[in-house]
Amino acid sequence: MKLTLTQFVTLDGVYQAPGGPEEDRSGAFEHGGWSFPYDDEDFGTFVTENFGRVDAFLLGRRTYDIFAGYWPQHTDPSDPVAGKLNALPKYVASKTLTSGDWAGTRFIGGTDLVKDVTALKEQPGRELQIHGSGALAAYLLRHDLIDTLHLLTFPVVLGTGKRLFGDGPVPTAFRHAATRVTSKGVVISSYDLEGRPAYGSF
Repeated sequence: MKLTLTQFVTLDGVYQAPGGPEEDRSGAFEHGGWSFPYDDEDFGTFVTENFGRVDAFLLGRRTYDIFAGYWPQHTDPSDPVAGKLNALPKYVASKTLTSGDWAGTRFIGGTDLVKDVTALKEQPGRELQIHGSGALAAYLLRHDLIDTLHLLTFPVVLGTGKRLFGDGPVPTAFRHAATRVTSKGVVISSYDLEGRPAYGSF
């Protein structure tokens, strides 16, 4: 399977707690829910298309806890997000958890996360998708395991918060694959992993 990351970020690179004020207060973060004003039909179209390609999910522990507290109570199979999240396998990277109540949940990464994720990618299927899970995503990016990034850049600057590329990223080159802009100014860009950067001079 192809491993993809869908991440909401601000203009200054913050990904923390886009969905609600109480989603993640760690680090005294006070801006939770910052993506809410930018929801529109274009955004919904992208989400529907994205979830239409998924065969399994890979989630970090914090994102799993947030999702598991919400999506199992939304059981409409026609909902493009709830239907997939509730029906498809969910692999959760955790060194401490070994079981969960959400159907289809499996825990990986107890001893060797890189090995476990590599094995998942070798399984047949279309996409293994990461949503949010910034710490997990940053770790996998450092090991060149994420094949495609879907970065949704929102026209807002927060100044504080967790940043996707803020903790020692490995120099990496990507190839631009697609871009669209929603009616409310969210830039949705896709990038495919290419390798190490090339250098030169002018």
